[in-house]
Amino acid sequence: MGSLLFFSFMGSLIVCMALIPTLAASAGRLQFIDVPRERHAHREPIAKVGGIAFAIATFAAVLVLAPKDRLIVSSLLGGAVILLFGIWDDRVGLSYRVKFAGQILAAVIVVGFAGIRLSSLPFLDDVLIPAWISVPLTLMVIVCVTNAVNLSDGLDGLAGGLSLISFAGMAYLAYQANEPLLVLLTVSVLGGLLGFLRFNTHPARIFMGDAGSQFLGHYLAVAAILLTDATRTAYSPLLALFIWGVPLLDTIGVMVYRYAQGRSPFIGDRSHIHYRLLAFGLTHGQAVTVIYVGHAMMVGCAYLLRWQTDIVLAVVYLLFAVVLLSLFVCAPRGTNSDRPRLDSVSPLAERRLSRRWEIGEVSLTLLYVTVPLYLIGSIAAPREIPVDAGIIAGALALAVLLSFFLPSATPWAVRAALYIGSTCLMYYGDLFPRDIMIQVVTPVNLCIAVLAILVVLAIRLAGEERFQTTPLDYLIILLAGIMPFLPGMAVGEVAMGLLAAKLIVLFFAFELLLDMRSSAVTRLGMVALVMLAGVMLRAWWP
Repeated sequence: MGSLLFFSFMGSLIVCMALIPTLAASAGRLQFIDVPRERHAHREPIAKVGGIAFAIATFAAVLVLAPKDRLIVSSLLGGAVILLFGIWDDRVGLSYRVKFAGQILAAVIVVGFAGIRLSSLPFLDDVLIPAWISVPLTLMVIVCVTNAVNLSDGLDGLAGGLSLISFAGMAYLAYQANEPLLVLLTVSVLGGLLGFLRFNTHPARIFMGDAGSQFLGHYLAVAAILLTDATRTAYSPLLALFIWGVPLLDTIGVMVYRYAQGRSPFIGDRSHIHYRLLAFGLTHGQAVTVIYVGHAMMVGCAYLLRWQTDIVLAVVYLLFAVVLLSLFVCAPRGTNSDRPRLDSVSPLAERRLSRRWEIGEVSLTLLYVTVPLYLIGSIAAPREIPVDAGIIAGALALAVLLSFFLPSATPWAVRAALYIGSTCLMYYGDLFPRDIMIQVVTPVNLCIAVLAILVVLAIRLAGEERFQTTPLDYLIILLAGIMPFLPGMAVGEVAMGLLAAKLIVLFFAFELLLDMRSSAVTRLGMVALVMLAGVMLRAWWP
C-alpha cells in the first residue's frame, strides 16, 4: 500500500505540473482567461486552467492505481460531471441555477450509484436515519460544500491551500481508520493540488477557475461524508464540520450578511472573510496566512478531538464559529498605507545588514556545494533499487538532455528530475536501508539537518528580497514540522512523516538555488543527470 500511495501522489503531482504549461499556452485560444473585474484582487488577465490540470491528474492517478469498484467509478463520474460544468462556466459564465443543476447532478451520481450518504446524525449515535431523509440531506450537504469552496476562491492560493489542509487531514484520519480507498483518493487529490499551488501562490500565474474550485468542493464533501459514515468508521459526523472549516463558516456568514442587508445571497460582493482581512490592513500574503492558520487549527481539532463526545465537538465548533463570524460585524481599521515607514537607514543598521547579507551569501554558497554532494552520495544509501525506478530515471534523464535544446523547458525538466529522482532515492533508502542507516541519527538525517539550517540562514539573511516566501511556504514548513511526530505515520518499514519532512527541506533547497543563482539550472541539471545515471546503474546492475 505504501508504494501505491507514493506513486499515486507523485503521479498526480507530475501530471498536473506537466499539463499546466501546455494548458496555459492554449488558454487564450480556448477562452479560459480570467479578466479583472471590480471584485477581483488581480489586475492582469490570467489563465484559469489549473483546475482542469489537477482534476485530470487526480483522474489519471485514481484510474491507474485504484481498484475499479462502484465507489471509485461513481466518484470519478461525479467528479467528471462537476468538472465539465465548471469548464462550461469558466468559458461562458453560467447562471447560478445552471451551476446548481450541475452540482446536483454530480451529487446524484455519487449518492445514487455509490450509495454515499449521511447515515447518522450528531447526538444520535445508535440511530441510522432512513433513506428518505438521508438521501436529500446528503445531496444538500454536497451542494453546500461545493459552493463553499467555490466561494472561497478569492485570493491567490486561498482555496487551493485550504483544500490542501483539509485533504491532508482527511488522508491521515482515513489512514488511522484503515480506509485504504479513501486514503488513495485523497492522496491523489493532494498530489495534483500541490502541483497546482506551485503556480498559484501570490502573485498567481495560474487560476483554478470554477472548474477547479467546484471539483475540490465536490470531492471535499464526498470524502468527508465517507470518512464520518457510521457504517465505515467510528468518527462523529461533526468532524466533517471541522474539515470543511473556514470555507463553510465564511459562506454561512456571507449569506446571512447579504440577506440582512436586503440583497440576494447569490450575487457576489466583497463581504467574504478574505476581503475583510484586507480591509483591516493586512497584505495579500498575510490575509491568506491568517486564514490558513485558522483553518489548520480547525482541521487539527478534527484529529485531536476525534474520540470526544458530540457535546465537546459542538462546543468547540461554536467557539470557532463565533470568532470567525465576528469578522462580519467588525468595521475595517485602515489599510496598509496607515503603517509607519522608515525612509532612512542609520550607518550602524547598514553595517548590520551588510554582515547579515555576507553570512547569508556564505550559507547560500555552502548550500550550492552541499546539495550536489548530498544527491550524488545518496545514490549509495539504498541497499537495492527496483528496476521500475531505473526506468523512471532513464525517462527523466532523457527529458533533461532534450530540454537542453529547448532552453525554455530546461528549468521544468531539471525540477522534475530533481524532485522525482531525489524522492525515489530517499524513499528506497528508507525502504531498503543499509545497516548504518537504521538508526535515527544517520548520515542522511544529519545532512538534511545541515541543509535545513543553511536554507533558513540563506533565506533570512540573503534572500528576503530575491526569494519571497509565500503562505504556501509557511504551510509546507508547518507540515514538515508536524509530520515526523504524527503517530502511526509508517507504511511498512518507511516512516512517511519523517520522509516527507526530509523531502520538504530538500525541495526548499532546490527552489532556493534555482531562484537565487543564475547558473544553478545548468549545474543542477548536470547533477540531476549524474544522480539519475547512478539510479539506473544501481537498478539494472545491483
